Amino acid sequence: MVTILGISCHYHDAAASLIKDGRIIAAVAEERFTRKKHDFGFPENAINFCLKTAGITSNNLDYVVFHEKPFVKFERLMMTILGTYPQSSTVFRESMLSWLKDKLWVKNTIAEKLRLKNTNKILFSDHHLSHAASAFLCSPFNESAIITADAVGEWTTATIGYGKNNKINLLKELRFPHSFGLLYSAITAFLGFEVNEGEYKVMGLAPFGKPKHKDKIYKLINLCEDGSFSLNMKYFIYHRSIDKMFSKKFEQLFGKPCPPEDREKIIPYYADIAASMQEVFEEMLIKTANHAYELTKIKNLCFAGGVALNSKANYRILNETPFEDLFIQPAAGDDGGSLGAALFVYYSLLENSRDPTNSVLKNAYFGQEYTEKEIKDFLDSNKLKYQYFENEGEFLDEVVKHLLNQEVVGWFQGRFEWGPRALGNRSIIADPRNPEMKDVVNNKIKFREPFRPFAPSVLAEKAHDFFELPDVKDFYPIRFMVYVTPVKKNKQNIIPAVTHVDGTGRLQSVFKEDNPRYYSLIEKFEKKTGVPIILNTSFNLKGEPIVNTPQNAYDTFMRSGMDALVLEKFIITKT
Repeated sequence: MVTILGISCHYHDAAASLIKDGRIIAAVAEERFTRKKHDFGFPENAINFCLKTAGITSNNLDYVVFHEKPFVKFERLMMTILGTYPQSSTVFRESMLSWLKDKLWVKNTIAEKLRLKNTNKILFSDHHLSHAASAFLCSPFNESAIITADAVGEWTTATIGYGKNNKINLLKELRFPHSFGLLYSAITAFLGFEVNEGEYKVMGLAPFGKPKHKDKIYKLINLCEDGSFSLNMKYFIYHRSIDKMFSKKFEQLFGKPCPPEDREKIIPYYADIAASMQEVFEEMLIKTANHAYELTKIKNLCFAGGVALNSKANYRILNETPFEDLFIQPAAGDDGGSLGAALFVYYSLLENSRDPTNSVLKNAYFGQEYTEKEIKDFLDSNKLKYQYFENEGEFLDEVVKHLLNQEVVGWFQGRFEWGPRALGNRSIIADPRNPEMKDVVNNKIKFREPFRPFAPSVLAEKAHDFFELPDVKDFYPIRFMVYVTPVKKNKQNIIPAVTHVDGTGRLQSVFKEDNPRYYSLIEKFEKKTGVPIILNTSFNLKGEPIVNTPQNAYDTFMRSGMDALVLEKFIITKT
């Protein structure tokens, strides 16, 4: 038996993943334990959880693999600083504090934290190779084209390649400072949102605007037919600044950035900028995908890197290119690099055979769980009043009753999800038929921007009844909520709370074999309403990670306008 631990950290979304003989045992982000959103520090808590879940110590590990190569990344940093000095003097001063103290010496840190005497167990993968492996090596495909795209790895910002059986070959790459992710992040910052946190807010705002300013966006880039591009660096300073993305020339082109106090409002000009960026971004990715197909002539596509979380673009990639099937791993960003690095070592370096029917990632439930005894002990020790249901059917009937009473419910069960999406184990749920429910949850529960949409969780066999979906037997992106698709026109008025302003939904298909309790809840809701869908959003407040523990869940429940809290088969109400 071969046991491999993958680690990613030191940029954002630090995480750890553990596999045994290619099977995922645990995969978790550090933020769930530290409660620091996008925590980038060394994932000590995540590592300890993975080892505990596997029932082993670090001495039982065959390999520990880091998701990128720190010295190559340091080379890029130094070359960029030298090439832009003296403007980059602040970058040099600030970055040396972290690089010379921690980031360069990852191997030493791993050996020390895991008490490894044999440092030959510690391996390093290339950043974008880790991304590529995180998608292809747990996909349902024997062979596939592969695209990776993010802000930046070592030097690389995007790749095109292909995978076959247990091997991956990256054919082409785009290099820093030219980057899909950094372009989108510059617009994110201009719109007043936080970089590496607010990009999905741009995607949510875009449907409220019109792409009137595409000509301005295209002035930022020189786009080629094969999807490669260069950025006009006169408009950007992220390569020589610690905290600013764009230059004064950028502001001359676009005007004043959105003031922070206005970023939660729908201001037409800024909504139009968001719409313009989103559409240009989609056009860039379509060209890249078309070129990937020309190079590989394979009908399957695996997509990874933070850019792969742009679910609206994913819809257009599949519908406007020759690709017929698509796979995106739920933790497509840097957290997923920990899993990809481990899978790459097991399948590609160690040359273990791979059977996609067994290795495919069918669900994302790889986090921590709590027993009913642990939950009861928590409730009793805090002298909280609750109802407990021994009978599963009666318990689910009670939860449905709360939903039908137009109450908002915190739903906590099983192992928490891998990746940034709540998929029915750490979710806030509500009735999707109520057109006012979107505003209720945004304003009273999540305390977030009013333009942010909510996801529909739908019984898998009913998904095609409500949504325009590709004719693929098992379309994995809708399992993981990484694909936005039109809601059928005759269904939009039935589920208005999960239909975005542009008539789309970022759905999650729920399978009974993967999440029987959540499936049964939706099934009971359908029996009462005729609608096989419930509103689902992540169980957290604005600016916080999704909850992990019963204490996290209860604190979030009490600090919000939620009406009821479900912890396994315990129900707490504020009345």
